[in-house]
Amino acid sequence: MARTLLITGASSGIGAATARAAAAKGWNVAMLARSADKLSELASEIGDSALALTCDVTDRDDLGAAIEKTASHFGGIDAVFANAGKGVSNPGIEKGDPQEWHDMIHLNIMAVLYTAHAAMPHLRKTKGHFVVTGSKAGRDHMKGSVYSATKWFIHGLSENIAEEMREWGGRATVIAPGMVNTAFFDEAKPEKLQPEDVAAAVIFAIEQPETSAIREIYLMPND
Repeated sequence: MARTLLITGASSGIGAATARAAAAKGWNVAMLARSADKLSELASEIGDSALALTCDVTDRDDLGAAIEKTASHFGGIDAVFANAGKGVSNPGIEKGDPQEWHDMIHLNIMAVLYTAHAAMPHLRKTKGHFVVTGSKAGRDHMKGSVYSATKWFIHGLSENIAEEMREWGGRATVIAPGMVNTAFFDEAKPEKLQPEDVAAAVIFAIEQPETSAIREIYLMPND
């Protein structure tokens, strides 16, 4: 039976590329995002192995319902990729915007915690895998960057989740890319990492044999 991967932030960029890559490897993919039109188009492209679920991952009830629907539709969940995240328009502390911090922290941190909390009972049943998008920014100190601080949290959280999940045979991985050519940036970055590069790292992690647990994949553009 095909395994099932649930992806948040799946309508574009890294999430969409991962959905395509997983489907090509024979996985079922549940795709969560707020953009119904983009999700529907991507699901039509992938075919019957895709399930599009319009969802605000910062809303615990909305997210929980989507996770339950995924498990019911496909018969279980084998892996989760908590990919949804955002930055801010006003960098730094002194000139930063606290409302932007609030919204970013709720997506970059709280939504990941909500996803892990709601998915864990399903992953326990399958000895499954929890993957989260970190960043080079979560390994470096960057002047006044609240975004970087959220990714430092994610890197620490991923290791802590991995220690919890290993008690019952589960695994957790943080994917830490440098600059990726996505809509995160105002201008195209064709010389940087591509979403497909990050997707390949996710697939590598979740297709490891049971004896191997990849805790972190750190990838940088080769320019």
